[in-house]
Amino acid sequence: MFDEWRRRRAIQRIRPGDGRVLKRFRWWQLLTRSVFYLLVDGSSGRPVVYAVDVNHLKSDANGDTEAHLYRDGMRYARARLPAVFPIEGGEIEVETSAFGIRRCHFVTAGRIAQQLVPDPRSAEGRRARLDREHPALSRWIGLLSLILVVVPLLFVLPQTLEAISRIPPLADRFGVFESPIEVPGWLTVALTISAVVGSTERALRLRYNRWLDPVAS
Repeated sequence: MFDEWRRRRAIQRIRPGDGRVLKRFRWWQLLTRSVFYLLVDGSSGRPVVYAVDVNHLKSDANGDTEAHLYRDGMRYARARLPAVFPIEGGEIEVETSAFGIRRCHFVTAGRIAQQLVPDPRSAEGRRARLDREHPALSRWIGLLSLILVVVPLLFVLPQTLEAISRIPPLADRFGVFESPIEVPGWLTVALTISAVVGSTERALRLRYNRWLDPVAS
């Protein structure tokens, strides 16, 4: 959840939209674009469809990635990420990581969070469909992705501790910690690929943990 200071900063970054029509999701955008939907009751009593569109490879003039909010298919607002969009009954909160969408939720005035529904053609939507239609397989894939993230961390942690322990003030006081694990170059590459694959799969399910996904923060 956004804290109050970050929330105010995010709201100040909102810019009005230009009424442009939301483009259809295309298959070649699987790894570069995320689209999520939300249906709410509008102030007039009729349903309103909101859509959040994030192009992970497209930046604004300052090099920042933006979230675009569409209302009934027309671009209503945009903001640099992380973004907060006030709408009827609450706010839409959007955050990204290095591997995709970290958070895309509607948060009510009572602070009840509801994840938006991914476009069925998007990578997140296809992953959600797999979870619905093949829950057992989905759980095994989720467990595998967790292993692919945790194992590299177990190798990296001793190396990191050794590097920190070599800082002169720490080395003088506590001595140098010698890592019991020697990681050859080929294994470093394999562990990096493992972490990227695992983190990407977790991002498709909007799973994020500050300890397990440090590179994505």
